[in-house]
Amino acid sequence: MNIEELREYCLSLPHVKEDMPFDEETLVFKVGGKMFCFASLEGNLKMNLKCDPDEAIEMRETFVSVLPGFHMNKRHWNTVLIDGSVSDSLLKVWVLNSYKLVIAKLTKAVRAELGL
Repeated sequence: MNIEELREYCLSLPHVKEDMPFDEETLVFKVGGKMFCFASLEGNLKMNLKCDPDEAIEMRETFVSVLPGFHMNKRHWNTVLIDGSVSDSLLKVWVLNSYKLVIAKLTKAVRAELGL
């Protein structure tokens, strides 16, 4: 997976918007104004994903390319190095899981506004 494929997949999910609120090197994907994925545009491709805390640990123990979330709450976020060691299909599952976790935590008002 490359940055264009990651961007295309994230934007294919309902109600997703992209932003660059931190700097010109970090692409952020949000749903309902909340981040679920962000990726570095500089250097080797990597992304941060929100995770269930138990699954976050399991992912780190299973995959060398999954690390505690860089600059994030390490209990709820993982950094995934996109280096070819994890299949694109599994990366998409992880992105979708992150998206669903964020959707589940949106307020009723925001969910209603989005038609969810």
